[in-house]
Amino acid sequence: MSRPFVLPDLGEGLTEAEIRQVLVREGDVVREDAPLLEVETDKATVEIPSPMAGRVEKIHVQPGQTVKVGEVLVTFGDGAAAATPAVAPATPAAQGAPAPATPSTRRLARELGVDPRAVRGSGPGGRVTDDDVRAAATGGPAAGAPSTGAPSTGAPPAAAPRPAAPAPAVAKPLARAGVEPPPLPRFEQWGPVERQPLSHLRRTIAERMTLAATLIPHVTHLDRVDVTDLDALIRRSLDEARARGVTLTLTSFLLKAVALALREHPTFNASLDPDAGELILKRYVHLGVAVATERGLIVPVLRDVDKKSVMELARELAALAQRVREGKAALDDLRGGTFTITNIGALGGTGALPIINYPEVAILGVARAREEAVVRDGKIVARLLLPLSLTFDHRVADGADGARFAAAIVQRLEAPERLLLEW
Repeated sequence: MSRPFVLPDLGEGLTEAEIRQVLVREGDVVREDAPLLEVETDKATVEIPSPMAGRVEKIHVQPGQTVKVGEVLVTFGDGAAAATPAVAPATPAAQGAPAPATPSTRRLARELGVDPRAVRGSGPGGRVTDDDVRAAATGGPAAGAPSTGAPSTGAPPAAAPRPAAPAPAVAKPLARAGVEPPPLPRFEQWGPVERQPLSHLRRTIAERMTLAATLIPHVTHLDRVDVTDLDALIRRSLDEARARGVTLTLTSFLLKAVALALREHPTFNASLDPDAGELILKRYVHLGVAVATERGLIVPVLRDVDKKSVMELARELAALAQRVREGKAALDDLRGGTFTITNIGALGGTGALPIINYPEVAILGVARAREEAVVRDGKIVARLLLPLSLTFDHRVADGADGARFAAAIVQRLEAPERLLLEW
């Protein structure tokens, strides 16, 4: 029996993707999780893995084609049984059906030697989560058991989720705000020109940036951090970190400082639902870090940053950034962020005012640290100062709120020894 595989829901309002490469041929027998296609979304160029083992009966797409969520990509034929590895049935999902898990969770399961089909999922609709896989690998509590780690807040049960609003049609970006741009002049009348088509990634970035700049009233708080002691700590720890296979950087300390500050100031770890008149406070801290690639700026996401050590974050960030630059990031690596950090320090400059990564409500810009003369205890001394710019949605926070949140970040970066100990 033929089984179609459609472009899955990409999340976060993504409704289409451009096919970059088809990695299989008709007649190929593939295993579950084998790369099928390479697609480009507004986030990145990523591989879509096969959700099942089987024979590729028909390929419905070709490079350069733009497909919508729900369109058929590949049809699998009856050769699935020959390609399915023999495993002892453990759950109904083990009877040949793929595990209900994201590609990144299945990859984690392979790394930990866990068969995701034998794990009872605790996610929505029985989906297997990363925590379920880790619990199975360590022989911990049964997957699907309710979490007891979060303290009770005494709040009433959460209301049922609001139905997702239909995604806006892809149109002229400014038309979203009811503004129709005037026609461009005919530039050829003044001299020769060259027209270069925008990539799918660049077109979508342009649309999302226009959307964010149009919908969100931006306000920016500027500050500077004395990172002299932090720089010295990093230099002292370089050899020890390398011995553990870690490249210690300023960004890993930034991630930790921001995550802990967000726990104290949850307004900046939120999204605004203007239709409901509600602020959605996220009780998890997933930080996006802007990474420059040949294809454009891409923002992969590190999860539960507030619960990880600086060393863990340094290791995870290096691996994630490498996957992004090589075009090997999974879709789950690129979504779910609650706050974004963009660090242009390696490229120079004295500061930047970045656009908020909608639907987040704030973004932290970081420039290059420079040695400057400052007055300390009545004496002029050289100190290493790092410029910060906190841009936030003025609908959800006032200037005083932004100043307090920025101060919480600054205080932690200026006491780096504590950052190594804080959880």
